Amino acid sequence: MARPGLDGVFADWKEREALAEAMIPMIGGLYRRNVVIYIHGVPLYNRSVIDLMKAHRSVRLIEKNEMSEFETHPVLDILYRLDLQPAHIDIGKLTSNYMADSENKAMEDYVKNSCSSIIGAESVTHDPRDVVVYGFGRIGRLVTRLLIEKTGGGHNLVQKAVVLRPPKDEIKDLNRRASLLRRDSIHGSFQGTIRVDEKNRALICNGNVIRFIYASDPSGIDYTAYGIDNALVVDSSGVWRDGEGLGQHLKSKGIAKVLLTTSGKGDMKNIVSGVNSDIICDEDEIIAAASCTTNAIVPVLKCMNDRFGIERGHMETVHAYTDDQNLHDNIHSKERRGRSAPLNMVLTESNATSSVGKLLPELQGKLTGNSIRVPVPNVSMAILNLTLSKEVTRDEVNEFLRDVSLNSAMNRQVGYTQSNEVVSSDLVGDRHAGMIDAHATIAEGKQAVLYVWYDNEFGYTCQVIRVAQKMAGIKYPHIPAQPKTESVRIESD
Repeated sequence: MARPGLDGVFADWKEREALAEAMIPMIGGLYRRNVVIYIHGVPLYNRSVIDLMKAHRSVRLIEKNEMSEFETHPVLDILYRLDLQPAHIDIGKLTSNYMADSENKAMEDYVKNSCSSIIGAESVTHDPRDVVVYGFGRIGRLVTRLLIEKTGGGHNLVQKAVVLRPPKDEIKDLNRRASLLRRDSIHGSFQGTIRVDEKNRALICNGNVIRFIYASDPSGIDYTAYGIDNALVVDSSGVWRDGEGLGQHLKSKGIAKVLLTTSGKGDMKNIVSGVNSDIICDEDEIIAAASCTTNAIVPVLKCMNDRFGIERGHMETVHAYTDDQNLHDNIHSKERRGRSAPLNMVLTESNATSSVGKLLPELQGKLTGNSIRVPVPNVSMAILNLTLSKEVTRDEVNEFLRDVSLNSAMNRQVGYTQSNEVVSSDLVGDRHAGMIDAHATIAEGKQAVLYVWYDNEFGYTCQVIRVAQKMAGIKYPHIPAQPKTESVRIESD
């Protein structure tokens, strides 16, 4: 629809605000039926009016069209009135497709036709899957936040427990764990309510009962005694990275699978969601979700190699400091990491480039890399200096990556921003594996330099959850159907 002149800007805003407000109960109602609404890969459930309006605005800026709440609200209204079975529906893509391809077809007919496969008939065959989070540090708590957020109608991953080493005082520890989950200096307050059940050693989080099990031996826990069976363990403890160590979990009664929240060693499959998650098999018992940096760069490198070819390259990660560094200068097992993290830039090694060659064999031996730890607590940047197989322009590279972020099967992995004012704190909470900073892109001849932001905590945890869903067989139809990506072979890490 035509946009108003300056005199009508405020009235236009208030109309769109009212539409966004009216969308919230419809999005919530669909969510409780396990129909999840997105706008170009950005989930819209549990969002405020302003959040919805900002999501629309950001897509308009990148997609360069006039789609707004005026266009998406009637589509959502039709969806809400349909007898939809569980699915993931991208209302942004559905609306864009209608605007481009409707050929004068009535909107209701177009939406019904697009959703015909999920109207009435059963669309989901998977069962809910119990989840145990082993370790409750930075990643473990974010895994818990996301699992609670994604509860939906309850037919998903369902967290049943957290496992920790026995403390001196379990009640005190339980209350402190509740406080750490409730308040986070980087990611803000927990979105909901948390009640401490001291008697049952549990936290009640938005109605989800999460038992806290204190045990030293991962192989000796009877999870079935807690009503947990056929469960997936998400191991974020950092204690084990090989199959032998992680295999201890499988000896416990009630555990079926294990997911490691870093790069795995030996012959373990390392999975980057969106790139090679299609190689996960039902018989796989132990899988690794690779590292945060690997997740940030592999989707971008695959896209660039598929489109332009990569002859060689160097990756430099400007990485937020982590809790394996020291606050003050002290002894450390690794070079330089013993120096004070809040006071120094610390040059250290990165294993991400070696992982790339195993995830993308066609790039084996073509990449080098290092990492510089810097005094920020979260959000990192990977700088990819690439020599390509063909000559390119900056506009050509940016336009390609913009399209990937909007229209490819990797739109949840590859984000895109054109802002010339964006800084690291703006990316806290971003759900992409990596975010292309288009304004910083350099491309001339066969040389291209890409700047990829990534929330190395929350964005990475979103990738972990995506892998967990694949391992657990949690799968929903996508409307519109997702484009297919080429399978990528994986080797040991």
